[in-house]
Amino acid sequence: MSALTVRPLNPLEWLGGPALACAAASLLFAVPARLFGWPLPEPVFPMAAAFAWAIIRPSVLPPFVLLGLGFFLDLVWGGPLGLWPICLLITYAPVLFAQRFVSQLEFLALWASYAVVCALSLAAGWVLVSLRAATAVNMLAVVWQYVATVMLFPVAFLVIKRYERADMRFR
Repeated sequence: MSALTVRPLNPLEWLGGPALACAAASLLFAVPARLFGWPLPEPVFPMAAAFAWAIIRPSVLPPFVLLGLGFFLDLVWGGPLGLWPICLLITYAPVLFAQRFVSQLEFLALWASYAVVCALSLAAGWVLVSLRAATAVNMLAVVWQYVATVMLFPVAFLVIKRYERADMRFR
């Protein structure tokens, strides 16, 4: 029988590591390569981190890291500056407000809630870009990005499981 150990959360560990991994993965998938004639999907890696961070621990730091990651995505993908920070915060906020409820969900229910907040976030991004362009943006591209982003949930789940027992004051 092993004793349950509680270790304190180090911000560089639970924020810095996933943020750097998200930035590196975003750069890797931004390479203009084709696989079987199709371009690589462009999943929004920081959405998985935003979801996980809202569940792991209420803190003032994740929104600032999400702003930085969002501006990074704007620069990498050449989108309007400020679009991705807004979308990432739209992912983070509802999960943070429902943290006590969402943190008790099982794997599939948690995946479904992740899919809902990703849909909300990408729909808001679609509306903002369509308003800015004064025309409807290609919905198929948004759906493809949504599917690729929702498939990242197991990564978010691993991050949640890794740090869920780090600070029991918030459970």
